[in-house]
Amino acid sequence: MTEDLKKYESTIKKKHSFNWTPKFEEEFRTDLSKTVFVPIVIKTFEKLEWDLVFQDEVSAEAKRKGDWNRWTEKISVTYNFGKVKVKSVSLGNEMWDNGRNSKRVRLFKYAFQQTEKEFDKQALAELESEVEKANNWDDYQIPENLPQPKKQKEPKLWIPIVGGIITVLILGFVVAFLSVKGIYIIGLFEVGVAIVMGFALKQLIKVSNYTFYDHLHYLLIGMILITYISNQYFQYQIILNENNFRPFSFLEFMQARFDAGLTIKSLNTGWIGLLISWALQLVITYFIGALRLSSGLISYSIDRVPMEVVDFAYYHFVKEKTEDQVRAELAKMGWNKKQDQDEVFESIGALQGATEFRRME
Repeated sequence: MTEDLKKYESTIKKKHSFNWTPKFEEEFRTDLSKTVFVPIVIKTFEKLEWDLVFQDEVSAEAKRKGDWNRWTEKISVTYNFGKVKVKSVSLGNEMWDNGRNSKRVRLFKYAFQQTEKEFDKQALAELESEVEKANNWDDYQIPENLPQPKKQKEPKLWIPIVGGIITVLILGFVVAFLSVKGIYIIGLFEVGVAIVMGFALKQLIKVSNYTFYDHLHYLLIGMILITYISNQYFQYQIILNENNFRPFSFLEFMQARFDAGLTIKSLNTGWIGLLISWALQLVITYFIGALRLSSGLISYSIDRVPMEVVDFAYYHFVKEKTEDQVRAELAKMGWNKKQDQDEVFESIGALQGATEFRRME
């Protein structure tokens, strides 16, 4: 930031926010038109050294990095017929923001108004023309040729299914072994299991070229259930093999677990505590695993198609051509197989998905 902005920031009177997710918002007015509003907001973000994560015709969002290069707040700016709403939301697990959100909002307002003063009528007219050209992709040069599609394998769902089952059986045994040995840490190991599942699914997606999210999502849910059910069965087998107990069934083992309940230090929480711990296992693993699955799928879908081809297809969509017309344009450039064309469209969707990921609070 400039010295002027740093100096102003030090004078801002903070307003503290206490909430599950602390936030702060304020409104002010501007004489700018809708067309030039967002570009000037983006210039303001650049001055403040905040990372732009989203923009459309009437709004823009940025995230501010603090210590350890970690995003600390998300700032959203929205235009509505000359009224500007600025909102800052904490991104940590804090319940008290120590006034940081109000500081971001008021610093943005000052920096925006300073940036606005840099544009006279002529400069605003030139900026408006530039924005309209950019939005319409008027400067895009249609290439004479495009990179040709690589020979892709036919998508096969059985590969993620088989690979996923093998992965979770191994995970189930590892978790069972650690649990029996008494070194299982609730919370930490669920995160580890989810990360391993996400990594395995990402590799299986690459090998199988299968990218239908709904089926992969159901597969992830099945993998989680098999992991923790097999974990109980493997615990049963390990305990049976390592001790001279009389033979007993798996159902008897589970009944004994319910009777013993869950003991945390010296506190026995009973069967209710045991059920809650299992529910937490499923919830933690699911949310982190689903996040890893989505990010891996987005990454693969984007990397699979050259960006020149994605830009080419997106340009024709901007020019309001139908899907069939875009397919025809792709076919002229050598992308004539339906599977190859579908992968181009998936890449466009994945880019939008990547934007949504960056916007997450």
